[in-house]
Amino acid sequence: MQPVRALVLTGFGLNCDVETAYALEMAGARTERVHLNGLILGERRLEEFQILVIGGGFSWGDDHGAGVIMAMRIKHRMKDDLLDFVDKGGIVVGICNGFQVLVNLGLLPGFEPRRLKREVALIHNDCGNFLDQWVHLAANPSSPCVLSRGIQRLELPVRHGEGKFFAPPAVLDRLADQKQVAFTYIRPDGRPADGEAPHNPNGSLGDIAGICDPTGRITGLMPHPEAFNHWTNHPDWTLHKEIARRIGSSLPEEGEGVRIFRNAVEYFR
Repeated sequence: MQPVRALVLTGFGLNCDVETAYALEMAGARTERVHLNGLILGERRLEEFQILVIGGGFSWGDDHGAGVIMAMRIKHRMKDDLLDFVDKGGIVVGICNGFQVLVNLGLLPGFEPRRLKREVALIHNDCGNFLDQWVHLAANPSSPCVLSRGIQRLELPVRHGEGKFFAPPAVLDRLADQKQVAFTYIRPDGRPADGEAPHNPNGSLGDIAGICDPTGRITGLMPHPEAFNHWTNHPDWTLHKEIARRIGSSLPEEGEGVRIFRNAVEYFR
C-alpha cells in the first residue's frame, strides 16, 4: 500500500509546522514541510500529496487582519491548483491561522463548489485579548467532516487573538442545516457553552469552534490538535497519571489531537 502523503505549509510567520508534521507522522502519513513559495514557483506540486494542512502562527504578522495576506497570495498565485486538488479528492485542513486563511480565501464554508466566496469571518475575541487556554469540544456526529469521525468529545488548547466565529444569521442557519458545524465549544460536563467564557473562549456565535465544507474534506478549526500529540502536553497530566496509577491503568502514549489527523490519513486507506 502506498503511504498517504501530507504537505504542511510553511513560511511567512506560520510557526506550528514542526509539531503538525510530527502529529501527521504519528497518524501514519509521510509528511513534508513545504514553503508557500515552493508551491507558487512550481518546485513542488499539490498533486503530489493527498492532505494539505495550513497550520497555526501569525502569517505576515496578522497585518491587515489574521490570515488575510496569506489568503490573497494563495488566491492570486495558486487558486486553480488548490481547487483542482480539492476536486480530485484531496483533504484541506486549516488550524487557527490556517482556519483564518481558509475563510478569508472563501474556501470555507464552500457552499458553492469552486466559487471562492467569503461568507464567514473570524474576528477579535470578545475579551479583546490574545487567549492561551484549553477548551472542551464536542464533535457533531451528523457532520460529513472527515476529521471528526468517531470522535465525541476532546480537549485541545486554543491560542489566538482573532478566533470569534461570526456570520450572518442566514449563513449560520445554512451551516446548521447542512451539518457543516463540525466542532463546538462545550462545558466540562458536556453541556453547551452557550457563549459563556471561558468555555466559549472567544464569543463565537453558536459556540462554533470548527466547520467543514459540504464534502467534509475541507475543515477549519481554531483549537490546535497538533499541540496535544502526547499525554504530557495536557496541563493536568500529572493528575491524570496519578489517577491512572491508583486504578492500575495507564495513559495512552499519544494525545487526543492525533485522532483528528489519523482520521484524515485513514480516509485514504
